[in-house]
Amino acid sequence: MTYQEKKSIVSLISTIVIFGSYCLYMYSQYPEGGLEAEKAFHYWGSFVLILMVVSIVAHILISIIFNIIFRITTQEKEPTFADELDKLIELKANRISFFVFILGFLLAMGSLVMDQPPQVMFVILIAGGFISDVTGSFTKLYHYRRGV
Repeated sequence: MTYQEKKSIVSLISTIVIFGSYCLYMYSQYPEGGLEAEKAFHYWGSFVLILMVVSIVAHILISIIFNIIFRITTQEKEPTFADELDKLIELKANRISFFVFILGFLLAMGSLVMDQPPQVMFVILIAGGFISDVTGSFTKLYHYRRGV
């Protein structure tokens, strides 16, 4: 396996673990009786902001740890350049990931049009972001394995 394939697998697994563990943690923080409108926006707004910060910090730490372990096990440095294939795969993965996120965003806005509570919109928006991240990582892995 190449460095890029290993990095894609680590990214895919870390995204799933970070998102799953954070959702389990925040689920325990959700009040039993439900939320009124103002508190619902506060809860979901803090959910999204904290998820972004936790995800960014965790991905940085996991990337550092991955590079250290990769260097120790293979005695190689990570590639310092990206060739045309790497750039093409990155562009394809980003395009598909953005498409999935926009689809999730439109579904979230559609839930508001259909008079669903704001919680539904936030859940769809968060799920759309998660699915787009997983789709991007999986697309990279697929193209590194099968070619472009």
